[in-house]
Amino acid sequence: MSRTGARLFIFILTLLFTLQLAHAQDEEPQPLPEAFTLYGFTYIPQTWNNCGPATLTMGLTYFGWPADQQLAADYLKPNYEDKNVSPWQMVDYVNTYVSGVGALLRVGGTLDTIRTMLVNEFPILIESGYDPVEDDQGWMGHYLLIVGYDDATETITTYDSFDGQNYPYTYAHVEEFWTHFNRTYIVLYQAERESLLLTLLGTDADERQNAINALEQSRGMALDDPTNAFAWHNMGSNFVALGMYQEGAVAFDQARTVGVGLPWRMFWYQFGALEAYLAVGRYTDVIAIAQANLNDGGGQYVEETYYYAGQAREGMGELERAMSNYNAAIDFNPNFFPAIEARDALQQRMNGG
Repeated sequence: MSRTGARLFIFILTLLFTLQLAHAQDEEPQPLPEAFTLYGFTYIPQTWNNCGPATLTMGLTYFGWPADQQLAADYLKPNYEDKNVSPWQMVDYVNTYVSGVGALLRVGGTLDTIRTMLVNEFPILIESGYDPVEDDQGWMGHYLLIVGYDDATETITTYDSFDGQNYPYTYAHVEEFWTHFNRTYIVLYQAERESLLLTLLGTDADERQNAINALEQSRGMALDDPTNAFAWHNMGSNFVALGMYQEGAVAFDQARTVGVGLPWRMFWYQFGALEAYLAVGRYTDVIAIAQANLNDGGGQYVEETYYYAGQAREGMGELERAMSNYNAAIDFNPNFFPAIEARDALQQRMNGG
């Protein structure tokens, strides 16, 4: 291509981007119909332990991303046995490696959040509890790509990487099991539509205010049913997000003891309790949870088990054991940068830096 031709090509691309951005900025929020389905996704059945990368990849196919779950899995869980990919890791992956597409993480979602995102053409993923009676495997975490809703039948339609394409869940089921994960959701969006997304989120656009809103949501659930361990756990998670660690530790203590308590796999997926206990110096509680993970037949396949144990050992002054734990986390997942940063900082400390 000649220099003149190259300049013309660049000018046309710039003009198209400017027009697209102007159109996006002119967009108005859409009213919510009684029923809606968002099309344009490719269904992907998950491979072993791969619901996070598979569900994220399904969402990304809306933007033309290849329907290959292994692309995300290679980075997010290089160890085939990894039992958990956290929402923040998925968001970080999109924002770092997927050009032109952004991901936003929030908590305290509602059915109206789902409706609003879909109608305005923003793919939305939720993290939810999963415990079907017929499977008899016990409670575990699961991701769902939401593609539609119907108020008349009170049904949410999902691309469920385990159970199938256009898999239906009742509103009541989603309300109950989404609560197990603080109603966490990930929204995928084209970069030029970010301003509309933030408008649609309202006060939840601000991360701190979102945590405050979610705290009030979980507090209300605990008031309605003081034996709801998930409500107390969500309160703890939201307190941690606000830097209120002592309050968080109290809420987590309640979650672990009230009613029937928490599912035994809870600390494969959610780590707010460990962060709260670390912040208030309750290192032996962190070690006890990490040890329970190691003993339960699956938690050894969760890099956070070793990372948080390392944090506790370091807090207790057991630096060599802390280093061993950080290295174990990194060996399991070489891309888990919290452990890398902790190891490097500890190495500098041990070297007198």
